[in-house]
Amino acid sequence: MSEGLQARRWVMTAVGVPFESETFWAKAGPNEVVIGIAGCGVCHTDLGYLCGGVRTNHPLPLALGHEISGRIVSAGEGANGWLGKAAIVPAVLPCGECGVCKRGLPNICRKQKMPGNDIHGGFASHIVVPARGLCPVDEARLERAGLSLADISVVADAVTTPYQAIVRAGVRPGSLAIVVGVGGVGGYAAQIAAAFGATVVAVDVDAARLEMIGKHGAALTLNAREHDRKALKARINEFCKAQDLPQTEWFIFECSGTPSGQSTAFGLLTFGATLSVVGFTMDQVEVRLSNLMAFDARAIGNWGCPPELYPAALDLVLDKRIELASFVEQHPLAEIERVFADAHAHRLTRRAILVP
Repeated sequence: MSEGLQARRWVMTAVGVPFESETFWAKAGPNEVVIGIAGCGVCHTDLGYLCGGVRTNHPLPLALGHEISGRIVSAGEGANGWLGKAAIVPAVLPCGECGVCKRGLPNICRKQKMPGNDIHGGFASHIVVPARGLCPVDEARLERAGLSLADISVVADAVTTPYQAIVRAGVRPGSLAIVVGVGGVGGYAAQIAAAFGATVVAVDVDAARLEMIGKHGAALTLNAREHDRKALKARINEFCKAQDLPQTEWFIFECSGTPSGQSTAFGLLTFGATLSVVGFTMDQVEVRLSNLMAFDARAIGNWGCPPELYPAALDLVLDKRIELASFVEQHPLAEIERVFADAHAHRLTRRAILVP
């Protein structure tokens, strides 16, 4: 067993109630590590817990936050090799031992641990997590990329979740990828699809987001406020004809996590299309499922990302094939109330990273 240390975390006690700061004893058990947190990203999911009534698996009070990077400062038996190393904590940590894990389906592991949902998360000075699945960070490459350890906390979800979606969908050079909602996760989805060789169409309701992603991966940007669903599809078809791109087998990524975005994404289905649902909303959406049959299309849900895919996703960031710095901004963890209020009111233009 490792020696413990006194740490601090900001916990959610009830929906819509301000966070409370508390001290706790961070101590690693066997095959666990204590990580001194460099940064923790603020995700749409965290807002869902605090403001939207989405229930956490762990009873409240609970420290939220699942986009975590930091350095291992203490380790339990079986995990000493991690001491002193920098790492990213996967947003979903499968057990690796159960039947579904052994069948290669870690995303549906029923023993998985998600920081900020199943266990205390990263809005804290330290976190105790299983060592299994941690993604090591090459700090020399990190420095060459002009990034800090805190910056790459968002790789834990905002980058790796769309990375998995794009891998699973089968995006390849010459594909057409349509990303609906290019704030946060969607902005990285567009960049990753482009890195995989696809031509990317970005759809959003925010002109500033569209302008930004037009500089970082999207070949065509469309404002959904200016086109109804029929017009959007027609405009994309025109673009495909002009650019000699496929008019079938489109890859559609719904990243907005809004009812209107999900309806838009479903409405873009065409013959042989793949719809990947990446965004989350508690709201119900009415669609005609028979469109999947009529178009011989498929729909895929995407929960997290297997830890084994993290190194390749991180490589895209460190090799500058994904622009990260322009899409994130750091804030002191002590200002968590202000940051959440700004995020909830859509006053932030970049993904917030809280730094202890």
